[in-house]
Amino acid sequence: MPDTPYLIAAVAVSAAVTWALRALPFAALAPLRASGTVRYLSTRMPAGIMVILLVYCLRDLPLTEPRALAPSAALAVTVGLHLWRRNAVLSIVGGTAVHVALASTLFAH
Repeated sequence: MPDTPYLIAAVAVSAAVTWALRALPFAALAPLRASGTVRYLSTRMPAGIMVILLVYCLRDLPLTEPRALAPSAALAVTVGLHLWRRNAVLSIVGGTAVHVALASTLFAH
């Protein structure tokens, strides 16, 4: 078993590295907050990320098969709820509920 000073030093080094790794993003981002590019990206990226996620999730969906109905209906419900209420949580939960309900009942294998 290692002696006590070694264990204390190991815990201290681990704590210092953990603290530094958690503080580093905040220290690095502080000067970027005044940047026009960062402000532009902060307004445009959420929609861009959602489009990339949508394409990634639906890229292999065979549109000619009946099993494509569950994801398509879930997508329509998600978009409809979001346009209606502008509430991300409601949209995500509603779309997920429709997909799970359809996939587990109508299209269960």
